[in-house]
Amino acid sequence: MPKLGTVTPILRMFDIAKAREFYLDFLGFAVGFEHRFNDNAPLYMGLVRDGCELHLSEHHGDGSPGANVRIEVTDIIGLHRDLIGKEYRFNRPGLETTPWETREVTVIDPFGNRLTFYEKIAE
Repeated sequence: MPKLGTVTPILRMFDIAKAREFYLDFLGFAVGFEHRFNDNAPLYMGLVRDGCELHLSEHHGDGSPGANVRIEVTDIIGLHRDLIGKEYRFNRPGLETTPWETREVTVIDPFGNRLTFYEKIAE
């Protein structure tokens, strides 16, 4: 039987400096690659952190603002503590325990995309 691999979301961005501030400085991702067809073309950028990979694109047809991505993590309490400790002026996420037995931290990027980091509560 065929096996499915990982999923790599493509999220729309409109401002490279704001994207870097949010994804690199606040969330702790690193740039895996950057691509432009020429100097005046939109940027397509791959980001990585641990086993998570996201792509950001300035291209008109790539992704719609307002996407919602769920990312499973270990130690959600530690992630929340790290994010709050950065005192990022545009986002101070809460830590929520859900009725479906997860703990979640949701952040919204400068372009309206929502990233929900979650950890299943041990039984």
